[in-house]
Amino acid sequence: MGDCNTSTDERAPSVEDDITVVFHKVVNHGRNNGHDDHDDNECGDAERVLLRGNCRGDDVEEGGDAEGKEEASGSEDSLEGGKKKTPLCPPAFCVRGANTSRGASAEQDAEKPKKCPGLGLFYAFVSTVFFSIIALVVKTIQGLHAIEISAIRCFFQMLFVVPLLIYHKTGFLGPRDKRIYLVLRGFIGSNAMILLYYAVQQMPLADATVIMFSNPVFTSLLAWIFLKEKCTIWDCVFTVFTITGVILIARPPFLFGDHLRGIEGNYWNHIKGTIAAFAGAVAAAFTFVVLRKMGKSVHYYLSVWYYAVIGFIECLIAVSVLGEWKIPSCGRDRWMLMLIAVLGIAGQTFLTKALQIEKAGAVSLMRTVDVVLAFFFQFIFFNRAPTWWSLGGALCVVASTSGIAVRKWYISSRKS
Repeated sequence: MGDCNTSTDERAPSVEDDITVVFHKVVNHGRNNGHDDHDDNECGDAERVLLRGNCRGDDVEEGGDAEGKEEASGSEDSLEGGKKKTPLCPPAFCVRGANTSRGASAEQDAEKPKKCPGLGLFYAFVSTVFFSIIALVVKTIQGLHAIEISAIRCFFQMLFVVPLLIYHKTGFLGPRDKRIYLVLRGFIGSNAMILLYYAVQQMPLADATVIMFSNPVFTSLLAWIFLKEKCTIWDCVFTVFTITGVILIARPPFLFGDHLRGIEGNYWNHIKGTIAAFAGAVAAAFTFVVLRKMGKSVHYYLSVWYYAVIGFIECLIAVSVLGEWKIPSCGRDRWMLMLIAVLGIAGQTFLTKALQIEKAGAVSLMRTVDVVLAFFFQFIFFNRAPTWWSLGGALCVVASTSGIAVRKWYISSRKS
């Protein structure tokens, strides 16, 4: 077979002549065995380039003769420029493959079960109801310190979480580089729980719930400090609203005088409950920052496991030092303590499911129901109507937390 470059000069620009030359050269290649391997390789490359030019020619026929000449000259340039081996991909086959893949993906989407609209919000509502019932049950238990109640809850929580860890095969220690964050999550989270229970015992249920509900505002500030997240003027405005609401609920004497109505017990217990609730809100905000730092690399039940173990050890030490350990009375109190543990796990599980399905802003808005339920339970079960100061403080706190939730929801919606 002659020189390949010579044969390319005789090639016609039309697509059909290119195909004829290719098959003619393949036949000659089978008959002439005397040429060296170098010539065969060059001819093989020329054949491949011609076939590639033929693929282009299929598209050129619809475009006109001028474009066909440009394609033919382009194939000649490719032969003279060097050996370029590119995969052969006829456009018709590529289009069919794309259509086939789109059809397959459409069938897969049709086979997937459609999500129930509002399911995430329903999960958030159920978790809010469970957490409100926990605060109510803690308020009704008499004769037990808040630390002991927390210890019993952590003990039963450990018993419930162990089978879940074994089922999900997550282990009991977690990733080595995340253990310090798990320890911090357990220590700070258990302190937030203890402070909340103590605040519920020392002040009206609704007031303690409202102050604890202010933690999203402090979460934004702590995320700005430790995680270098952006802090806007709106975050500062919401923080001022939250602090104003806490002051209206606490009603310090130097602002409101010595004669105060709606205080449960003496005023000193009310102040202690306010400080505990405020510190619990800050601790809960720290917990959220630690969880955000860990990300999704740690299984949720492993985080709950650290929360229960560290909280149980911490509560045992604190109760032993304070000398507040008492055996719960038979009957109602023991069942109530077990109910707190079960509702705690169920509430956390439903909250996690809600955050997996729904956006965090919508879930935070649904959590405002917690404040409404706290006022409702306080009026129904303890026959205590809220004061105008408490309602004003609750309005400030709910407005600030709802503003943060709506703002995050709007930003996430624009990004999506």
